[in-house]
Amino acid sequence: MKVIPLIKNETQLIARAIKNNRGAQQCLYDLHSGKMLSVCRMYVKDLHHAEEVMLNGFFKVFKYLADFKNEGSFEGWIRRIMVRECISFLRSEKSLDFMEEGLEDFNGSFNNIESDINVDEIQQIIDSLPEGYRVVFVMYAVEGYKHLEISKMLNINIGTSKSQLFKARKMLQEKLRTQNISGYGTVKI
Repeated sequence: MKVIPLIKNETQLIARAIKNNRGAQQCLYDLHSGKMLSVCRMYVKDLHHAEEVMLNGFFKVFKYLADFKNEGSFEGWIRRIMVRECISFLRSEKSLDFMEEGLEDFNGSFNNIESDINVDEIQQIIDSLPEGYRVVFVMYAVEGYKHLEISKMLNINIGTSKSQLFKARKMLQEKLRTQNISGYGTVKI
């Protein structure tokens, strides 16, 4: 029952923020900035750059707030803006590169590796992926985009998206296996 007032409250905040009410804008920022920084951090390795991307994203959120039609989740709408802002940042840094050599079989199986690795270590492992692998992996595995959506957003072929995901998973699996060997002496598969 508490969800309904929260949604009404957010709807009221959005309505006031559209009218340039700075207090309402600050409340919306406070409500969503933590999650959105996490989203930006998944794409942008450097925390300071991720913060800058998030702030630019919020600038666009408030600039286009009147375009939000209250259809679906407001958080999801903000999240899409942040993802696009991250992609724009990576393109501007010319660090978004997609390795297309040797497209392997995408139906390969992946072993599930049990691990006691914490979230920070997982983030570091994801950060160590090449940009193209990392961006496609995060968009697909974390954000839930489909390959068609990823290909359109990144202006790449669907096959390239699938290839990047396959290679990212393979590389992550190897890094996790190596992490387990160096950390525990054995691999738990």
